[in-house]
Amino acid sequence: MEQAREMVKLAIHAMEEKKGEDICIIDIHEVSVLADYFIIASGSNANQVQAMTDNVEEILGKAGYTPRQIEGYRSANWILMDYGDIIVHVFCREDRLFYDLERIWRDGKVVDAEEFR
Repeated sequence: MEQAREMVKLAIHAMEEKKGEDICIIDIHEVSVLADYFIIASGSNANQVQAMTDNVEEILGKAGYTPRQIEGYRSANWILMDYGDIIVHVFCREDRLFYDLERIWRDGKVVDAEEFR
């Protein structure tokens, strides 16, 4: 769980560097075996969404973490980055509202990003 927390911290920083919006962290370790945390963020356009994703991959990569899988990069409406312990979702604003992962995963615990600083 400590490794997952470090990964969340790095991912938040990477997205904030690229002006990621509405970053939400959901602790799902008690409700799912998929991961310990979901991180959900928005960008205003496809280029920003890709830039956020690129920065997450670069910063986590420098720390020794490689993604198991990255989906949706080309369309950049919703990019999913699976790092095992954490799953990063980067959306264009409209798609985030449409898919509403926060509602779907409401059984998880929303965690304040300040806890990772």
